[in-house]
Amino acid sequence: MKIQNYINGEWKEPSTGQFAPVINPATGETIAEVAMSGPNDIDEAVQAAKEAQRQWALVPAPKRAEVLYRVGMLLKERKEQLARLLTMEMGKVIEEARGEVQEGIDMAFYMAGEGRRLFGDTTPSELKDKFAMSVRVPVGVVGIITPWNFPIAIATWKSFPAIVAGNAVVWKPAPETPIMAQELARIFEEAGLPPGVFHVVHGDGPTVGNALVEHPDVKVISFTGSNEVGRMIAEKCGRLLKKVSLEMGGKNAVIVMDDADLTLAVDGIIWSAFGTSGQRCTACSRVIVHERVKQELERRLLEAVKTLKIGNGLDETVKVGPVIHEEALQKIDRYVRIGVEEGAKLLIGGHRLREGDYARGFYYAPTIFTDVTPNMRIAREEIFGPVVSIMSVRSLDEAIAVNNSVDYGLSSAIFTRDVNRVFRAMRDLDTGIVYVNAGTTGAEIHLPFGGTKGTGNGHRDSGVAALDVFTEWRSIYVDFSGKLQRAQIDTDD
Repeated sequence: MKIQNYINGEWKEPSTGQFAPVINPATGETIAEVAMSGPNDIDEAVQAAKEAQRQWALVPAPKRAEVLYRVGMLLKERKEQLARLLTMEMGKVIEEARGEVQEGIDMAFYMAGEGRRLFGDTTPSELKDKFAMSVRVPVGVVGIITPWNFPIAIATWKSFPAIVAGNAVVWKPAPETPIMAQELARIFEEAGLPPGVFHVVHGDGPTVGNALVEHPDVKVISFTGSNEVGRMIAEKCGRLLKKVSLEMGGKNAVIVMDDADLTLAVDGIIWSAFGTSGQRCTACSRVIVHERVKQELERRLLEAVKTLKIGNGLDETVKVGPVIHEEALQKIDRYVRIGVEEGAKLLIGGHRLREGDYARGFYYAPTIFTDVTPNMRIAREEIFGPVVSIMSVRSLDEAIAVNNSVDYGLSSAIFTRDVNRVFRAMRDLDTGIVYVNAGTTGAEIHLPFGGTKGTGNGHRDSGVAALDVFTEWRSIYVDFSGKLQRAQIDTDD
């Protein structure tokens, strides 16, 4: 199967004529070939998007929303098919893949509802016989760049609000997971989205991503990915005076206080740390535990990890799938070696799985370190794999300080039965998302998603806040006095 670009309603070969293999991380098998495009393909898509957007913006927003309702229904009808394809190309277990497709369904219906809102404001004028209001207007052509770990969910977080707001979209998906991009384009087409409003251009970041970022007719870039790449995109967009929304990494912590329900805490940590094989920006990679319960928590975590079945995510009994590719395996293993060298104690895991069926895929054993200190690299840098560091504290204040000591600020969690501790944590944890008696993952699409510090630049995906990225505010003054009135001058003292 060759996966082509989708430009102006047509499937097209890349101008380069080049394709790259798409590998199933569970088996190492090539399951498709994906176009490796060039700047000319981006330019063709952007020019078509620019032309189509002018007409799309004139379609009433409730009518634009009807397309999203149909997209949601098609996603719902094909949920199982899409989930299985997602597991094959990305590796996450089938239960999680179904959950990811459900995020797309939820986002379609939620953002379709915004087609009858897209609220502005009316305000009193300081002058007599004058009306004042502000309205949202589309920005034009939007560029979105998405990662491989959520190949359909994150694309819907970005494209659905952009489209309902009246923009056209050019999407560069991750080359590791192009099948979901192909399926979403087909669904948009079947749902009746006019040609030119949605495009998919495949390729690598330095070539295709850079061309999208630097194209003068692309007015907004919405990026989810690494901190390193996000910073480079922000620099380029800053020079071009282009709006940019960044959602980058995380070094998320679960705080376990001495009064916590440890059974619940273990469930939350296991799900947050080893779901998606730790390849989530919201994954729990740090456990900050009160010294009084540290030993018991570690005992229970070890028991729980030993029960996790690792393997091909299409097996319904598997709980931990592979990581995405060989490079990811090598990075994870380097960090494990760093942790050992820094003096952390390895409790379990710490090695690649190579025997039997594991030899064909990219599997890493769920790994837990203890006796980790906050200044160690494994406690500060994003590993993006199934590796957890346990740190001991003596108080809530110390736990919050350790949580806040890293450069990231996406998600945090606290397990406690004390309502006073809960409210202090809600106030003092410096992350964009805070969970109470739950793990660090599980965001719902009607709340803003994003973080502080090195995690982002202040914008949010999901919720009504997502519309802020893809709209501009226009202020309108209507003077029906029949004469020139000057604000701040022709007012009564």
